[in-house]
Amino acid sequence: MRATQLLLAGAALTALAGCSTVSGWFKPEPAAVTVVETPAEPALKVDVHKGEFAEIQQFVTPGGVSVWLVSEPSIPILAVNMAWKAGTATDPDGHEGLSESVAYSMNEGAGDLDSLGFQTAMEDLNMSFGCSAGSEWTSCSVSSLTDNAAASMALVATAFAEPRFDAGPYERFLREKEVSLKTRETNPGYLAWRAGAQALYPDHPFARETSAESLAALTPEKAKERMRAIMTKDRLVVTAVGAVTPEDLAPLIDAATASLPATSDVPAITPIALPETAPLAAPKVVTLPQPQSLVRFTGPGIARSDADFFPAFVLNYTFGGGGFESRLMQTLRVQKGLTYGISTSLDPNPSFLTWSGGGQTKNESAGEFIENIRIEMQKFVDGGVTEQELADAKAYLIGSYPLGFDSNAKIASQMMTVRQENLGVDYFDRRNALIEAVTIEEVNAAAAKYLVPDRFNFVVVGEPQGLE
Repeated sequence: MRATQLLLAGAALTALAGCSTVSGWFKPEPAAVTVVETPAEPALKVDVHKGEFAEIQQFVTPGGVSVWLVSEPSIPILAVNMAWKAGTATDPDGHEGLSESVAYSMNEGAGDLDSLGFQTAMEDLNMSFGCSAGSEWTSCSVSSLTDNAAASMALVATAFAEPRFDAGPYERFLREKEVSLKTRETNPGYLAWRAGAQALYPDHPFARETSAESLAALTPEKAKERMRAIMTKDRLVVTAVGAVTPEDLAPLIDAATASLPATSDVPAITPIALPETAPLAAPKVVTLPQPQSLVRFTGPGIARSDADFFPAFVLNYTFGGGGFESRLMQTLRVQKGLTYGISTSLDPNPSFLTWSGGGQTKNESAGEFIENIRIEMQKFVDGGVTEQELADAKAYLIGSYPLGFDSNAKIASQMMTVRQENLGVDYFDRRNALIEAVTIEEVNAAAAKYLVPDRFNFVVVGEPQGLE
C-alpha cells in the first residue's frame, strides 16, 4: 500500500513539473497543440423534384446506389424497396426455379441467426423484410419504425452479406414448389398462360416453366451463386419513403448493400413482338373437366413512348378496364348474362407489349361468349366511344389516382414502377395532364387501329362448346 502511494505521488509531481502558481493552485502551462485537419466528407448531392403528389429527392449514395426518397416526417415508418434487373427468365437452363429459391431464402436465416432466429429478430424490431422474383426483376422490401431503422437495415445487411441457405428451409421451398407443380395442372389461369406461351412464343425465356427435373437440380450452393449473380450493385435501384433525410438514409443503404458484388454477366431479355394479325386462327383449347370455361385473349400492345398509348389507356377503361362501367361487362354480364365478370388491361412492359383480357362463362356458352367479345371489339372499330364515355373514363382514371399514394409503402411502390419503366421523375405530375389532353378523335383512332378482332389470340380452358 505504501509503495503504491509513493508511486502515485511521484506521478503527480511529475505531471505538475513546469507549472506556475496562481492563488496557491497549480495551473499547467498551455501545451502546444498540433491540429490535423481531416478532409470533410463531400456533401451528398441531392436533386429535388417538387411535384404535385410528392417531393422526390434523388441522390446517389457514397457507395454508388441510386435512391429516390420521399421524406414524410408525419409518419414514423420507413418503407424501402430494392429491385435488381434480373429475374427468373434468366435462370440457367435446367435450373428453372433457382431465382425463386433465392428470394424465398433471403429471410430464412443469416449470420448467426437460423430461420427461427431471423424471424424472431424481425418480430423484436417490429419490422418486415422479404423478397420476390419476377420474370425480369428480383425485389426486396423493408418496412420498419423509423426509430428502429438502423437496427432493421443492419439485419438486412446481414441477410445480404451472410445468407445461410440452410438445408431445412431450402428443402421446405422445394417441397412447396413440388406441390405447386401438381396444383397448377388444375389451375385454369396457369393452363391458359401455358397454352398461350407455347403457341405464341415457345422458344422465348418467358415461356419457361419450373419442372420436377429443374427442382431436382437446385441446391443451396447454387442458390448462393445465383444470389451473387442477380443481386449486384450495377443492377440495383432503390425507392424509399419515411421520416428520414437523404443524409440519414444514405449510410443505411450503403451499409445494407456493402457486401453485394459490383457487377455480373446475367444476359438481357430479348423483347417479344406479337404479329399484328393473330397467329391463332381459331381459339386454342385446353381440356379441363369443370363446369365453366376460362377465356383469355391477347393482342399486341402499345409502348408508353408511343403517341397512341394514353388514348388507348383511356379507351381500355371503356372497353373492359372499368368494371361495371365497361362495355364488355354491360353487354356480356348485365344484358346477356354470359359471365359474372370480364376485364381487360394494357401491359406496357417493353419486353412484351400486350393488350389482354378474360373472363369465365358456362361451357355451353363459350362460343357465344367469344363471339360477343369480338362483336364488341368491332363496335369500337366502327363507332369508337361517346363523349360521355370519354368523360367518365377520364374522371375515374384521374380521380382514383391519389389512392395510390395513401401509405408509405404505396408511394415507394409507385416510385419503383416509375424507375423500372424509366418514366421519369416527373411522371406523377405529367400523367393526369396526359390523360386530360386525350381527345375523342385520338381515342377512336386507337380503337380503329388496335381493337380489330383479328389481332387477338383466344385461349379457352375447360370443356367449351359452340366453338368454330
